[in-house]
Amino acid sequence: MSHTIDSKAKLLVRVRRIKGQVEAIEKALAQEKDCYTVLQTIAACRGAINGLMYEIVDGHVRHHVHIPDKKLTAEQSRATQQLLDVIKSYLK
Repeated sequence: MSHTIDSKAKLLVRVRRIKGQVEAIEKALAQEKDCYTVLQTIAACRGAINGLMYEIVDGHVRHHVHIPDKKLTAEQSRATQQLLDVIKSYLK
């Protein structure tokens, strides 16, 4: 079973929050808010999308790249965590 199915409810809550943030960007532009407000709203939305992206990548690596029932060696665990740490810092 896919990790996205296991986490479906939690992921959908995040997507709905992002949808609200995108709507807030549209509203800010329609209401001619100052550019600082628009930029802040875009940055918040981008952060939320990056967080969602990281969560999906993390699950993908842990559930599909590595065989879930197979115990990883210490080196594989360390390499997995290092890769996820790099991806996380890239998405920030």
